[in-house]
Amino acid sequence: MTSTETSKRAEHWQRTKSLMIITLSIWFVFSFVVHWFAASLNSITFFGWPLGFYMAAQGSEIVFVLTLFWFVKSQDKIDRDCGFAEED
Repeated sequence: MTSTETSKRAEHWQRTKSLMIITLSIWFVFSFVVHWFAASLNSITFFGWPLGFYMAAQGSEIVFVLTLFWFVKSQDKIDRDCGFAEED
């Protein structure tokens, strides 16, 4: 393995690891933190519903789906930039 390949692998892993940490942080915030503070959030309304209720019922799920699409797009960009993309 050449030093260029080793360098590309290291860059790929570092960028993938950073993306994974960001994604898991978003997941943690919308899975636990928002729900821990749901009672406090209920003083704010969103489309006529208390925000804590809305986030528990629909908001978190919407964020999860959007996060998945963003993760896939970002990981594909990392793979292409580092030369590890799977060709269609």
